[in-house]
This record gives sequence, structure tokens and C-alpha cells, in this order.
Amino acid sequence: MDPRTDVVVIGAGPAGLAAAHHLAAGGLAVTVLEAAPRVGGRMATERVDGFLLDRLGRPLTAWAGLPGAQDAQAVPLRPFAPGVAVHSDGRRHRVGAPRAPRGARGARGALTAVRALAGAPLAPLPPRPAALDQARLGAALGRLAATPLDRLLARQERTAREAYASPLARLLLSALLYDPALLSSSRSADLALRAFARGRLCVPEGGSFALPRLLAATLPPGCALHTGVWVTDASIDRVTTKEHGEIACRALVVATGARAAAELLPGLRVPEFQPVTVLHHSAPEAPAADAALLLDADRGGPVAHTAVMSAVDPARAPHGRTLVSSTVLGPPPPDARVRAHLARMYGVPTHDWDLLAVHHDPEAVPRTRPPHDPHRPVRLLAGLYVCGDHRDSATVEGALHSGRRAARAVLADLGARRAPDAGTAAAAAQAPPRESAA
Repeated sequence: MDPRTDVVVIGAGPAGLAAAHHLAAGGLAVTVLEAAPRVGGRMATERVDGFLLDRLGRPLTAWAGLPGAQDAQAVPLRPFAPGVAVHSDGRRHRVGAPRAPRGARGARGALTAVRALAGAPLAPLPPRPAALDQARLGAALGRLAATPLDRLLARQERTAREAYASPLARLLLSALLYDPALLSSSRSADLALRAFARGRLCVPEGGSFALPRLLAATLPPGCALHTGVWVTDASIDRVTTKEHGEIACRALVVATGARAAAELLPGLRVPEFQPVTVLHHSAPEAPAADAALLLDADRGGPVAHTAVMSAVDPARAPHGRTLVSSTVLGPPPPDARVRAHLARMYGVPTHDWDLLAVHHDPEAVPRTRPPHDPHRPVRLLAGLYVCGDHRDSATVEGALHSGRRAARAVLADLGARRAPDAGTAAAAAQAPPRESAA
């Protein structure tokens, strides 16, 4: 390991890898240190009996138009069916619409989009609460999709529950924010619904690990990545590792999770976290459901949302087998309770479903209670920077964006040339990095 470098990046998750891409593209020598034996952080995928199982499995939003997403545009994405499916009173309904069709205007256009998405004839809806709620949700999504970002961030901040009274909007937000109580900032809610309205929910093909794997494999020349290296002390001009002693540097970027960052940088605030449990089941036959994210309006059990993942991404299951992945916003419940809830949601028996894995993370998602700045400063002082989903929106897209912001701040402070805004991963695909596993 080179004992001197321009920038040390601690952490090889999405934020750290995005920062490394842009720092190296700006002409700096970069050393990325990751304590784990692999890159990716929480974006981990394991193989069990031929199935590819995400540890967290949080849906992403299609990259188009998202800040900081240029690094990931070469990752193949598998989209869910448009909108979401909602289980209510023993039936499933498709709700939530992408951008209203061209020529449609206001609530009427949004209502048309909702009806078209549901596959129903474009006739007037009967005046019943469910239909009116769908119309309100469609109208809200249409407005958010057309609202400029600066105007959205200037809106009065409240909790998500106070900002959105529609039961369908609240149900959707609980899934997008991973916040069952909807105590998150209304800014987080606005940004999540705007991204949903402008894009499509999707997952990386072959598992969530595909994203950090691509970012690591396409790091530009001048960027060295080392896994299995534990940093014991860090400052602006040097870091100390357990395995390789000191590395001198001109700047330090801490791109770990919030708690690990606070251990390296005393005084850094640690947010509250939402615990998340993901359960993966193998079903002998595919439930009669398409590739939609399925939510439960009846709140009849522990599952917040579920999906037939082998229908969304066939690469995640062996040929002829079915993978169902379900998310619980809390500690792991008994599998019998989960399967009973899934039986009601999918309308099929689940007693013969096999439990493949249970993944629980007590600090899965940073909570964004108001007041919340979705673009928290990444520059602590000249030479010291921090990035991650806890400095931006609490999403993968937020982690990518914060990594780019940190890299821009470093380049400005060191007087280096500005990294290009175009996607660097694809441009550097023919130049693999120096990588070692200590």
C-alpha cells in the first residue's frame, strides 16, 4: 500500500465509491479503504440455493434525471410494474401513476393517468372514497412531478403525516421512506414522491450488489481500492490503519455509515435509525401477481410491502422457481405470522413456502425527522469531509449524490480540476483499478 496519497476515502459503499470516481477523474490520487472483505456496505447480496437475496432490498428509482446517479447509469435495472399494488378488503388494486399523459392537465389529467394505469376503462369514477383517494394521489403526484426542486425544498416543513392526509399517499410514503409512523420530514416525503412520480421503482439486475460492484470495477487510474483494512485513527493529513500503519494524505473523506463516522470524527451527530427486516421465501408456484410492489392497506400483519422478485428480476431465482421478498419495518417477527400475512395479501396458501433467509439491520435507514436538511454540509473544514445517506436523502440515490458533493468540495479546496459531470463509470470501464484484499 502506498504510504502517501492525495485523498483517503474511508468506506467503499455507494457514497465512497462515487466520491472516489469523481476525485480520480479530477486528477487526484485516491486510496479507498474498506474494513469489510467486500465493497458495497448495506448493498449486499448473498447466494442461497441458487437464489440471489438482498440483505436490505430497498427499491431504487430509475436513474434518469436524478442527481448523482450518473455513476450508476451502466447498471442494468429491472423495473417493477408501474405504480404499486395495494391489498384492501381481500382485493388488489393498482394505484399511483407516473407522469400524466401529454396533453393532460391538472387533477383531471392525473385522474386519467391513474385510471389508465389501473387498466380500467377511462369512464368517470363512481364517487366512492377509494376512487376519490386515488384521484387525490394522482393529482398530488402530477403536481410534484412538475415542481422544480428549489421550489419543493422551499415549502414549509412539517412531518410527512401532517403534510399528507390521503390514506393512499400515507401508505405509499411508509414504503418509500421506510417510516411506518410517518414522522419523517415533509421534505423527505416530497422528494420521495417526486422521484416516484417522475420515474419507476426498480432494482439492479442480479442483486443490489451489482451497483457497488460496477463502481468498484470501473474506478479510474490513480485510484487504489483496498478491502479488509481497518482504520483506527483519522485526521486531515493522515490515517492510521490496523494492518498497514500510517498513510499520509492531503484530504480525508469519511464515507461510512453515520455511527462509524461519529467514531472516527467525535462530535458528529448520530441520527436515529429505522430497523428493517427482510424475509425471503421460495414458493412452489408463483402467486397470481405481476411484478408490482404490493402494499397492505388493511395493516393485517407485520409485512410493510412484498414483491415476487423473480417476476421483477428473473436472474434472482433458479429457472422455474419463485422468489418472494418481504419487508418488515421493525424487528424480525415469527415466520408463521409473516406467512399468514402473505397468504392474505397474495390470496394463496403459504404453508409450503420455504424460508430462505432472514436479514435484520437495526440501523438500516437513518431517520429524517424535522428539521431536516436534505443536503447537509459534507465539508466539515478544509481537508475533512463526510458523505453518505445520512448527509442527504436517506436513500442509495442520496448516498451517490453526497459522494459527488464531497468530491466537488475536495477538488475546490485542493485547487484540482473539476471532475466531469457525465457518467464516469462507463467512461472508465476499460481501466480497472489497483485493488487488494488485506
